[in-house]
Amino acid sequence: MNEWLADFGMFLAQLVSLVVIIVLAVALVTRLRGEATDRTRLRLDELNDTRDYRRRRLTVAASEPGGRKRLIKGFRREDKARNKSGRKGEAERAIAWVIDFHGDIRASATGRLAEEVSALIDAADKGDEVIVRLESAGGLVHSYGLAAAELDRLREAGLKTTVCVDKVAASGGYLMACGADQLRAAPLAVVGSIGVVAQVPNVHRLLKRHDIDVEVLTAGRYKRTLTVFGENSEEGREKFVDELESVHDLFKRHVAERRPALDIEAVATGETWYGREALEQGLVDALGTSEAYLMERMQTARVIRLRLEPRRNLADRVGVAVSVGVERAMEKGLEVLEQSPLRRR
Repeated sequence: MNEWLADFGMFLAQLVSLVVIIVLAVALVTRLRGEATDRTRLRLDELNDTRDYRRRRLTVAASEPGGRKRLIKGFRREDKARNKSGRKGEAERAIAWVIDFHGDIRASATGRLAEEVSALIDAADKGDEVIVRLESAGGLVHSYGLAAAELDRLREAGLKTTVCVDKVAASGGYLMACGADQLRAAPLAVVGSIGVVAQVPNVHRLLKRHDIDVEVLTAGRYKRTLTVFGENSEEGREKFVDELESVHDLFKRHVAERRPALDIEAVATGETWYGREALEQGLVDALGTSEAYLMERMQTARVIRLRLEPRRNLADRVGVAVSVGVERAMEKGLEVLEQSPLRRR
C-alpha cells in the first residue's frame, strides 16, 4: 500500500509540473502573439547524395554477410577522399534545381511558387537548369494565368527551364507548361485541353413555378450576362460566349508564342492527348518520367530540390510538446492505477 501511495504521489507531482509548464507556455505564447515572424523555411535536398546513399544501402544489403564490413570501409574511404579534395569537382559541376507544383482548381500553390522562383532568380547562375515537376488539370483562368507568368520569369531571367509531366498538365496546367524550353511527358500523361469551359446553373423556371420573383439589378449593359436566379436572355448568352471565345484566343496566343512550331488551330480544340500522341502533335518535346530525367541529369550535374515549407510557430511547437507530455502522464497514471491494491481487490 505504501509503495502504491508513493507511486501515486510521484504521478501527482508530474501532473502538477505539467500544469505549471502549460501555464508558462501559454503566457509565453500570449506575449509573443502578434510578432512578425517568417512563416516559411527553405528546404534543400541534394538528390545526388540521396541516390548515392540508397545505392550503398542496397549494395550492402545484396552482398554476402562476410563482405559487408569491407564494403562499408570502402565507402568510408571514398567519403574521406572526396572530403579531402574539398569536393572541387562538384563545385565546378552545373546545377539543376528542382521545384514541384501541384495545382488545384484555384492554383493555390502559386504564392509558394512565386517565392521559389524569386529565390532561384537571385541565386542560380546563367548555366543552371530549373526542372519543374508539374501536375495540374487546370482551373480558374486568372489563377493559372498568374502561375504561368511566374514560370515565365525563369525564362526571362535567362535560366533554362524543363517541365516534366508525369500525370496531367491540361488546360491551365498546359498554359503553365508550354512556356518551358523543354517539355517532357510520361507516355500516358494527359496533356493539352487548350480550350475554355464555363457552366452556370439556372433555377429561374423552378422559382417561377413557385411564384418566387428574383430581381437582378445592374448598371452597365453587360454587368450580368448569365445569372443563376434571373431569366437569361439570348443577348446575354451571346455575350457570354463572346467572352469565352476571347479568353480562348488569349490562350491560343499564349501557347503559339511559346511553341511557334505548333499548329495551334489543329490542337486548340479543347481535346486532350496522352503523352505519345502529344509528342506526335508537337505539344511536348520528349517522352519520359521526371524520375528518369533526374537520374539522367545526375550524371553530369548536381540536382538540388528546393521547397518552401510552412514553419511551425511557437504555439504549434508548444502544442506538440504539451500533447506528448499529457499522453505520457496519462500512460503513467494508467500504470499506477493498474498497480493499485484497491484495483487488485
